[in-house]
Amino acid sequence: MRAPAHPLSYRVLSLLLDYPEQPLIDALPELDAALADVAPALRAELAPLCAHLAGAPLIERQEIYVGTFDRQPAHSLHLFEHLHGEDRARGQAMVDLIEEYRAHGVEPVSPELPDYLPLFLEFLSLCAADEACRLLDDAVHVVAHIGRQLASRDSVYACALHALANLASVAPQPLTVPPIRDMDEALETFGPGADGVEPLLKPVMPQIAPVNFHRTRPHA
Repeated sequence: MRAPAHPLSYRVLSLLLDYPEQPLIDALPELDAALADVAPALRAELAPLCAHLAGAPLIERQEIYVGTFDRQPAHSLHLFEHLHGEDRARGQAMVDLIEEYRAHGVEPVSPELPDYLPLFLEFLSLCAADEACRLLDDAVHVVAHIGRQLASRDSVYACALHALANLASVAPQPLTVPPIRDMDEALETFGPGADGVEPLLKPVMPQIAPVNFHRTRPHA
């Protein structure tokens, strides 16, 4: 059985999959050195993305990011978009995920929706290793699906999604993808939160709630 990933692995993936800003570019050597110590295999898998981020003007890297994730619904980093599309179940799934965050003592303060993958990965970095593995195993089917979509377009970001999927202890299963929904209604309901500054999560009193990254059978 695969050993649970080091928390730093999730944190680095969270940073690399977020919108690139100059502080990230400046921190790349430090992140590379940290992975060399705790996750050398992951470091090797992420090398193409790190080289891309380090080797082009910032505005060009930002344009590539927007073109990859914001203008291509099939590449969306909002996990439930790939599971529920326009189905109303997506709203409840996001409520459940927020409650999962709170049950572990954190509160999203990002302007992004709670199913935004970099936010989810930051959350995993704060969880106990076994719990983070359990939650990743639940989400890995969506993660792998996004990775396949990126690979089909030869995106440099595909390596990060594949590397994340490889941290799971279960094999990804294919998804039946619903229609992609418009984000405006969800943003009106769930975001933005606070002022969006780092960190993306803040402490709260713990509660208990479920989270599910699988489509549920509709009621008759």
